[in-house]
Amino acid sequence: MAFRGPKVWLWRWRRNPLRRRADVVEAWVVLGAWLLTVLAGVTAGLLVARSVQHGLARERAEWRPAVARVVARAPGTPVTEGAGGGRVWAEVRWTVAGGSVRTGQARVAPGSAAGTPVTVWTDRRGHLVARPATASEAGFRAVLVGALVGASAAAVPFAGGLALRDRLERRRLDRWDTEWARLGPQWGRTTG
Repeated sequence: MAFRGPKVWLWRWRRNPLRRRADVVEAWVVLGAWLLTVLAGVTAGLLVARSVQHGLARERAEWRPAVARVVARAPGTPVTEGAGGGRVWAEVRWTVAGGSVRTGQARVAPGSAAGTPVTVWTDRRGHLVARPATASEAGFRAVLVGALVGASAAAVPFAGGLALRDRLERRRLDRWDTEWARLGPQWGRTTG
């Protein structure tokens, strides 16, 4: 194992007779890639989180609960109080603000009799929708989606920086090979 010595920060920017142009270019590429990675990740994450938060807040403001009635007996057997039975799909009927009657499928307790009231959620046009997310659920979703999108957006400049740095490294090694082919045979000679 070779001894490398202590790590010197910012060595590529310091004046040094051994510093090559390729070292400076690589330093700027790495710095630019890191800045773009952070900028892209944070910007995309914040924009998407704000968009998700706004969309879920709009749903909370626009979607309203409505009382629907089960049309026909729901499948399954009635669940006793406290026995954790699931919900089943059943046809329900409700009246929208304009007075027209709508029907659709909603989750109800198993064995619900016809006429059993069920709370459903509707949009502005009276169509069935899922229950809107609460403010805390919306915040969690916004943070989660924002973090995922931010990480995905940050991966693009990060991968680009790695690819560019790898290309610079290969180019530098090719130059070393060329120089070694030219100067290597001279090492065996002695001056005398």
